[in-house]
Amino acid sequence: MSPENNQESSEDDKVTRMIVLGPKAQLSSSELVGKLHMLELPLTIKSTCYGALIHGNEEVVMDAIKKIRDLDPSNIFTKDRGFPPGDPRRCRAKRGAAREGFHQLEKEYELLEYVCDALENPEKVSLKKPEKISPEDFRKVVQECEK
Repeated sequence: MSPENNQESSEDDKVTRMIVLGPKAQLSSSELVGKLHMLELPLTIKSTCYGALIHGNEEVVMDAIKKIRDLDPSNIFTKDRGFPPGDPRRCRAKRGAAREGFHQLEKEYELLEYVCDALENPEKVSLKKPEKISPEDFRKVVQECEK
C-alpha cells in the first residue's frame, strides 16, 4: 500500500463537527478557538463566524466537544459536517459564494435562543392523547363557526 492510500484511509476515520455558539453564549468564537487549542488535542481547528469547525479522529473530536460544552452547556451546540475544513467542494473561498447549508444554519441559529431557554429552564411536560369528540359536538362547533 502506498503512503497516499494510507493517508486516504486515515482520513476516512476522521470526522468534522461544527461547534455553534448560541446567542447567549458566555464566550466568543475567538475564545472558543483558544480554548480548543489549549486542549492540546490532535485536531484541525478552524474559526468560523458561528463558532468553529474541528476535524480529527472521532474519539478525539467527541472528547473535545464534551470538554468545550462543559464551559457553557446550554449555549454550545454541535452538529456533523460531512466535509473537512477547506474542502474545495464546500469552501466558500473556492466557490465564491456562501456554501450550501449556510442558509439552513442561519435559520437554525434563529431558533437557538429558544433551545437555550428551554435547557436553562426545563419544564415538566406531559403528553396526553387528545380525546375524540363526538360527531354531534363537532357539528355544534361547525355551526358556531358559521355564524
